[in-house]
Amino acid sequence: MPNPGSDRLVEVDALRGVAALAVVLFHYTTQFTDLFQPGAPSAVSFPGGHYGVNLFFIISGFVIFMTLEKTARPLDFVVSRFSRLFPAYWAAIFLTVSICHLLGLPGKLVSTGTALANMAMLHGLFGVGHVDGVYWTLEVELLFYCGMLLLYRLKWLDRLHFALFALLFLRLGYYMLARWFSIDLPWIIFRLAILQYLPWFALGISIYLATNRRGPHRWRVPALTSAMAIATLWVCESTFVAVLAVGLATAVFLAARGNLPILRLRPLVWLGTVSYPLYLLHENIGWAIQLRLRSIGVPLELTILFALAASLLLAGQLTRWVEQPAMRWIRSRYRNRARLTPSFPS
Repeated sequence: MPNPGSDRLVEVDALRGVAALAVVLFHYTTQFTDLFQPGAPSAVSFPGGHYGVNLFFIISGFVIFMTLEKTARPLDFVVSRFSRLFPAYWAAIFLTVSICHLLGLPGKLVSTGTALANMAMLHGLFGVGHVDGVYWTLEVELLFYCGMLLLYRLKWLDRLHFALFALLFLRLGYYMLARWFSIDLPWIIFRLAILQYLPWFALGISIYLATNRRGPHRWRVPALTSAMAIATLWVCESTFVAVLAVGLATAVFLAARGNLPILRLRPLVWLGTVSYPLYLLHENIGWAIQLRLRSIGVPLELTILFALAASLLLAGQLTRWVEQPAMRWIRSRYRNRARLTPSFPS
């Protein structure tokens, strides 16, 4: 358990674990039934769990801005993010392809070429299928990192709100021109600028600024940016999504202030630690396990428990034997080569 002085970040990280678990439960209940067992009765369903992805994006906005503020030079950030994302991701690709080919998963198996193309994490931009369906969010995250790094290089972090406002207005422009005038602006700009998901990242950045800045006017810019992000979701998505954004942002805000002590419970702290490998590994492997168990007559509800237990076990082992050692090794090698000892936020 991290020390009490780091409670605030422990709570944010644990909340990321809760988000991952919500997505897992959605896939093992609602989506599994819809895809593989249509019409099968089940006492367990979690249809709202996919909104855990939106919570991920808010937390990413918070964490990435925090990371960049503590970054001495651009390559520090690149190494930090590479070591955090790619070793676990590559291992997850190998495990997912291997286990799913072993157990079988109709309609979800991919070729070796597709698996190799997935390794760059930007395969979706070139129309290549995903090894696991959840990988679409990794492209969004990586594009967000690239955008933030660009703003860092331009020394725009202190004026980030101008960029956010411009992009949120662009998102509104895309929506209004398409809806009212049937004018479709270039798709590639919409995709590369992650305009569909930008409001969620903007909320996370605003929360960081509101909880870490000092001064009499520290609330003004975060409040205005948050209001703009929520208004964009209300106009472009729905009232429900805007209200959901308020709720999820409030949870991250409270966690960032250390006001959700329940998130310091050991199981939730551990869940936060393994959240990334859990997210990477759970979907197709879990479905393959569920299908194999259903084929021998195991009740649907029990297959959920077995798949969840297997995914948590795999995530824990991947965290212990791949993610954390690789992250330490890469960062240590970089520090030694650069003869620096910077702090690398996780």
